[in-house]
Amino acid sequence: MGERTYNSSVLLHNWFEDLALDEDVIKDFIAKKERGELLIQKMGSYREALLEKTELAKSSDGHVHFGDAVLLINPGTETKHATNIHPLRRPMALNMNVDQSRFLTSTKVDSPCEVSASLDLSPTIRNTFVVTSIDGSCVGEPLRYGQSFALRTLEGVSGQLYLTSDTKLFVKFAKRSRMQLVNLLDELSFLSCWQVLYLDPQLRLEYDGYPVQANVKVLINHVRTNQALAALQKFSFWTAFGREYEITTNTFYDSHRAEEDLNHWVIVTGDPGVPHGTLFHALPPFCEDEMPTKNRRQPSPSCSTQPPTC
Repeated sequence: MGERTYNSSVLLHNWFEDLALDEDVIKDFIAKKERGELLIQKMGSYREALLEKTELAKSSDGHVHFGDAVLLINPGTETKHATNIHPLRRPMALNMNVDQSRFLTSTKVDSPCEVSASLDLSPTIRNTFVVTSIDGSCVGEPLRYGQSFALRTLEGVSGQLYLTSDTKLFVKFAKRSRMQLVNLLDELSFLSCWQVLYLDPQLRLEYDGYPVQANVKVLINHVRTNQALAALQKFSFWTAFGREYEITTNTFYDSHRAEEDLNHWVIVTGDPGVPHGTLFHALPPFCEDEMPTKNRRQPSPSCSTQPPTC
């Protein structure tokens, strides 16, 4: 009576149902793979789309115009200006910091989207911004020092979002520096208004109203809070695109009440002779003769980077 009537090869319980479920899982996996719906496929294709090369605007007169596609690059720290307060920093470009969790549910960047600074200075979809008018200026007109404007991402996968900042609140601030938050929103508002200010504070009023020069150091000032855009390399974090750095809106002053290099930015345009090239490495030298005065409106022949006659 105690004789064993079955062995390990005997199928028990709902064996056929378990086998059918396993087959369905495999079939579903193969179907999603063929349609490109797997998580790893979506993340790979989305990353490739954001890293697609772009062509920046070619400035024929050396100025920044409304409608131009540009890069915003923090030039970093020059050795001759290095101090013990901040370590030497490499150039960094402002770009979108897209959350990986959104790769599954969307085909474009959704609002709100974080921003960060990257050491990759090549023009791509994620770091190219369009200079946008908010006061009715036409496309092609030069942007002027002190004039309000907006910065938005490209159309398509970038979502056409606007660079926005606001006063630091108890529940809204930069995650690591605890300073003013900067992000991208799909709504154009007063919080998306920025101004370009001349770098030298002693000449800032004289340059007010002159066309903004491309590929030179300037300040990007937030109109609502009157704080300058800054790149903080000491606050780093990992993203889907590697190690990147925090962006905030806070003005850092040195002992002479001049803005530090954390707030310096270069509005970079494209190189006409190089596909997907930029003019960031061809920065013109500073010239004292370019200072405009009330009595002198004509360009100085001794300097090629002076503001043009209004």
